[in-house]
Amino acid sequence: FLPQVDATNAGRVLASDAAVFLKKSGLTDLVLGKIWDLADTDGKGILNKQEFFVALRLVACAQNGLDVSLNSLNLPVPPPRFTDTNSPLLLSGTASSDLPWAVKPEDKAKYDAIFDSLNPVNGLLSGDKVKPVLLNSKLPVDILGRVWELSDIDRDGMLDRDEFAVAMFLVYCALEKEPVPMSLPAALVPPSKRKPLSVPGTMPLIPSSASTKESHQSLPPVGMLAAKTPLTQ
Repeated sequence: FLPQVDATNAGRVLASDAAVFLKKSGLTDLVLGKIWDLADTDGKGILNKQEFFVALRLVACAQNGLDVSLNSLNLPVPPPRFTDTNSPLLLSGTASSDLPWAVKPEDKAKYDAIFDSLNPVNGLLSGDKVKPVLLNSKLPVDILGRVWELSDIDRDGMLDRDEFAVAMFLVYCALEKEPVPMSLPAALVPPSKRKPLSVPGTMPLIPSSASTKESHQSLPPVGMLAAKTPLTQ
């Protein structure tokens, strides 16, 4: 969400920019004002990255009927929903079933080839079989853990063909220095797993400092992944 309101990439959000964005949540001005006051802890009219995450979390609480208070921040809620925006990743859950899948057909074919090479059983790969492929990317373990959490959409500890494609897509995003999202964007949910009115996953309060640290300076070799699936832009 942050790039939508932080066009200059300064790591902070001005009140005017945030107001336009937060109005897309469908909440009343009164509720949004309360959310801003709680998030803007020092009253400067600017939110840093961490405060912006708090605001998003409070929007999600309000949309799910919870109190807009700091006490609600640790409660499990679905990601906040925003409408009337040009970004496919920000569309509300109701429209997600109409979104084109972010995984392109040509990439899906490459991911399927890797999937088949790992000897799936009944169309599923266990965590033990996927783990070496993920580790091969040389990405930090906390990033890979989040990739697994996001791609195991039905939470059965196994990845089917579509879930594996989501995992590979996220790995390549991370290798291109793109941040792995905290919750699975609507456009990344495989069409086979889309349900009306809901997007899987919940949004943790604040990303851990470890996941935001730059732990690799240059693009690492991807080993088996690179050999089988050249990066396509």
